[in-house]
Amino acid sequence: MMNLDAEVTHWINSLAASVPFLEGPMILVTKVGVPLLVLLVAMRWWLGGRSRPERHVTVACGLSFTLGLAFNQLILLLVHRARPYDAGVTQLLIAPSTDPSFPSDHATAACAVVFACLLHLRLRLALWFSIGALLVTFSRVYVGTHYVGDVLGGMVTALIAAALVRAAYRESTTVDKWVTGIL
Repeated sequence: MMNLDAEVTHWINSLAASVPFLEGPMILVTKVGVPLLVLLVAMRWWLGGRSRPERHVTVACGLSFTLGLAFNQLILLLVHRARPYDAGVTQLLIAPSTDPSFPSDHATAACAVVFACLLHLRLRLALWFSIGALLVTFSRVYVGTHYVGDVLGGMVTALIAAALVRAAYRESTTVDKWVTGIL
């Protein structure tokens, strides 16, 4: 299975040599994709008016994002997978990272927003965010900083985090009314 992961990762990363016009956009997506998704989620707080249900989903996205990244930090204490460029699988197109490769924080962050929207039945919103998440996750492999398996691992931590948030942070509770009533 590890060979397949390395082979697919190498193939995606090698697209940079055969499709050079994608290199610039992929580097841009990998650098600003997650901050842009966070900004778009945060903007929904104000653009959604004072609608408590929309604000509830916005908070759920933020909580899922944060919890997913916290899970990743715990996993990083146990799993020390070398980056694909350190293993000679990819050619790195951006500055090297200092932490282990598995799981991908970028994939977790982007997908947590998508899964939070899906679990709160905001399907159209989830579709729009999934386009951004797919671009971000693909870019991480394309620029050579993650294996495909790292991205899939990040997606799993995102799904778990979003499911836990969905179960624990319920709409119309006292806490939810307080949080969604801020500003």
